[in-house]
Amino acid sequence: MTRSHQERRPPMSSEPVIAVHGARATLGSRPVLRGIDLTVRHGEVVALLGANGSGKSTAVRSVIGQVPLTDGRIDLFGTELRRFRQWSRVGYVPQRTTAASGVPATVREVVASGRLSRARFGLPSRADKAAVEHAIELVGLADRAKDSVSALSGGQHQRVLIARALAAEPELLIMDEPMAGVDLASQEVLAATLREQVAAGTTVLLVLHELGPLEPLIGRAVVLRDGCVVHDGPPPEAVGQHALPGHDHVHPHAADEPLRTGLLT
Repeated sequence: MTRSHQERRPPMSSEPVIAVHGARATLGSRPVLRGIDLTVRHGEVVALLGANGSGKSTAVRSVIGQVPLTDGRIDLFGTELRRFRQWSRVGYVPQRTTAASGVPATVREVVASGRLSRARFGLPSRADKAAVEHAIELVGLADRAKDSVSALSGGQHQRVLIARALAAEPELLIMDEPMAGVDLASQEVLAATLREQVAAGTTVLLVLHELGPLEPLIGRAVVLRDGCVVHDGPPPEAVGQHALPGHDHVHPHAADEPLRTGLLT
């Protein structure tokens, strides 16, 4: 991480970065979160684990306001979610998707879109451009910056999504299964990138179905089952390098299949 990035870090606060209290949520008529509590403090790396349908992705999507709660409360950086406006402090990497608008875009253009929350008057500054180039370099795609994202493999596509989130230099990084369907080489690059973010003081919340190369970084695991927290503490040994029982994760693309997509969403 660049020195300028570290200097922009605000002083540590005693307030949790994420505070979830009694969160309940439904999808359709089905209860998905059944009163979960979750606290993530500055500098922590927390993994959300659980089988398919346990509520992991719904939990992180509720934290960023994509899934409304039917009961409970969520605070970000000490501010209730419904009043939170400082979204440049949060980087979000969704599950890899093939959804696209059909508009051609280069790696650099997609990553630069992650900087829009910081750009003044819609015009990128020298600092904005530097942050974009640094994010692309971090994920090992400097030599592909001018290439269309449609020519990338699955692992490279995921790196672009992560670089887009990193371009905003977030204090909190939320990632939904960043390693799923990604080739081993890209997994190692992503693990190295995340190590650098953690060393710079970034707080990280990850949805994972196996710890894999990220295991050394995970300080705490929260395991969900049927929308409830059943474990909150050191990562369970049983899931160190293996998927949890019942987690049959299906991905639409093989790790090295080129993605015929346009602008990433």
